[in-house]
Amino acid sequence: MGRKKAILSGGEIGMGRGIALELAENGYDIAFSYYPKMQNLEDALSTTKKLLEVRGARSWAFPADFTDSDAPRAFFEKAVDAIGGIDLLVNNAGVNIPLPLQDITEENFDHLVNIDLRAYVMLMHYAAKYMIDHGTHGCIVNISSSRGERAYANAGIYCGIKACLNHMAEAFALDLAPYRIRVNNVAPGAIRVRTDEELLAMTQGQETDYFYNENFITNPELVKDQDFWDLLGPMIPLGRVGTPEDIGRAVAFLSSEKAFYITGITLRVDGGLILPGMPEDAAMLDKGWK
Repeated sequence: MGRKKAILSGGEIGMGRGIALELAENGYDIAFSYYPKMQNLEDALSTTKKLLEVRGARSWAFPADFTDSDAPRAFFEKAVDAIGGIDLLVNNAGVNIPLPLQDITEENFDHLVNIDLRAYVMLMHYAAKYMIDHGTHGCIVNISSSRGERAYANAGIYCGIKACLNHMAEAFALDLAPYRIRVNNVAPGAIRVRTDEELLAMTQGQETDYFYNENFITNPELVKDQDFWDLLGPMIPLGRVGTPEDIGRAVAFLSSEKAFYITGITLRVDGGLILPGMPEDAAMLDKGWK
């Protein structure tokens, strides 16, 4: 029996890489998208592809900027053609731009909706159509967020989109159940999406990089002393932040035969983060972690 086929959005680094590697360990070849304007892109792509190859997986990488309304279709068509089919779609590419309600703009709103909602829905649509047409009893797994359940300041649009995605998974699961196609979500909490080495290689932080400290450039030792995730970890009930591998294992489970009777759920993977509420002393309060 040959390897299975997965299409993954946002697979070049962070949670996407963790998902890709776990799927490779579980017998998948992978076609993934990457953000073409990301810092240190060539190193990220090279590292991911090498790690996938070591795990026995073939991989294909395609640029996709999901702010472009045509990007989901273009990416899916290239990916499914390259990999030769699809057994699993994982919607992972996403972003949050922390702003309070009074400061959001139409551009900010459209940016988040296009990447975090429209691209997810359209990729699900293309994948579902392909699976139905080819008689594939496949899986769709979306990366949601603990923010889909709990309100966070400066994140109203993002929280709303993820809550919407959680409910959508339930409804879409009903649409696709007659075709034996399952739809589920994984909802991460605080996940370490950059290693110390990757933080040190960054020359600037974007408005989405809540974990970045510009002082890292002049004082690299701060990465060890004031790492965002190391500060936050002890406040989480299980005593640490999550890793990309934690999310990858959850995705691999939900897409496996062991989960063949599970559909329409959102599986929270957050170490208990939101059970008592967001820690009041969390790091980076000015970035919305409050």
